[in-house]
Amino acid sequence: MKKIIYILIVVCFTANGFAQQTPASPQTEAITIEGAIAHLGDGTVIENSLIMFEGGKITFVGDAKMKIARKGQIIDAKGKHVYPGFIAACTVLGLVEVDAVRASDDQEEIGGMIPHVRSIIAYNSESKVIESMRPNGVLMAQIAPRGGVIPGTSSVVQLDAWNWEDAAVKTDDGIHLHWPNSYRRGRWWLGEDRGMQPNKKYKENITSIVDFIVNAKAYNKTTAKPYHQEYAAMEGLFSGDQKLYVYADGEKEIIDAITTLKENNIKNVVLVGGYNAYKITDFLKKNDIPVLVRAMHNLPSNNDDDYDLPYKMAKLLTDGGLLVGIQNNGEANFQNRNLPFYAGQAVAYGMEKEAALQLITNNTAKILGIDKTHGTLAVGKSATLFISEGDALEMRTNKLNKAFIDGRDVSLETHQTELYKRYMGKYNRGE
Repeated sequence: MKKIIYILIVVCFTANGFAQQTPASPQTEAITIEGAIAHLGDGTVIENSLIMFEGGKITFVGDAKMKIARKGQIIDAKGKHVYPGFIAACTVLGLVEVDAVRASDDQEEIGGMIPHVRSIIAYNSESKVIESMRPNGVLMAQIAPRGGVIPGTSSVVQLDAWNWEDAAVKTDDGIHLHWPNSYRRGRWWLGEDRGMQPNKKYKENITSIVDFIVNAKAYNKTTAKPYHQEYAAMEGLFSGDQKLYVYADGEKEIIDAITTLKENNIKNVVLVGGYNAYKITDFLKKNDIPVLVRAMHNLPSNNDDDYDLPYKMAKLLTDGGLLVGIQNNGEANFQNRNLPFYAGQAVAYGMEKEAALQLITNNTAKILGIDKTHGTLAVGKSATLFISEGDALEMRTNKLNKAFIDGRDVSLETHQTELYKRYMGKYNRGE
């Protein structure tokens, strides 16, 4: 009996320590936010705004001076700021909990070309990392697989849900492709020079990708055929229903990737990373290629680069006429909470504030194909938004007091906020 009691206690403490808060209930009452400075996400700012939403959808956006009946619960937000929920692209949120604990790491599967692997079914909606995103305004994310040449298929989720089915906003939005590098670092353990050297297998690597795409295209054109799950998963790329997110940084790699993919009838291509994309903006614009740039809080990759190149990259690409968003692929999972401050860094290096806001709202929504329902504050769109005490792109003033996902009033409490309150209580007592 004592053993059973002990097990129950352990289970309770474990659940208490690892479970996320209960997801918010569906919106049952209309909500009106009055008096806030509204940043609509499309470049428009309303200094004294009136925003109403009901049933999870925005029903009115306009000036508070307009004579229109207020509905339901009225939130006085004078002096505060309202924003659409920020969207994190190319993340492993919900796929990795603790990097050093293998059992909590489900970001990649075995295999080199596995487009049929769906990251969404591995998504852990109860992740503590996920709940730590919401207090900074990150309310949506694209969950993308890693590892291999074609690691699988991503999906877009909202960050307050019971399970992956509840979380899903757009399932299987695109397939991810890691383009090979034409240069690589020497493998010192094999006696090679440590410096950069040509990748002798670059053409061979490209040929294997092209062969896979050509075979997949041929497979999806035929009717009588044995089922091939890898090739079948590629069908959306040829029909245009899915996007191909290609990861490449060098000029040669970017040009080779875009040219090769377009020649093989891949209709919608998104460049991820694109460190040297600012040098070939005309080429990218001609081919209508949007770019998800690497997060700004990084050092230059090359010794002869401008020290501030990562900081001003988004502006350089935007000035070149490209559709640009921000992604944090390759960085620590929890760093996605800094998404608004990446956009703020772009402001510090020349971008207009509302243009920088679009990097993590409307632009990213367009790139992910969810702009009809998310990304801006507009009538008919999802009421996924938040209220901040001040400028949400500034670390000192990004202080949320309300956040809504599909009109649901979601919790802003996290393990970190609980610890903050606990120890502030200790120090306030003078202990």
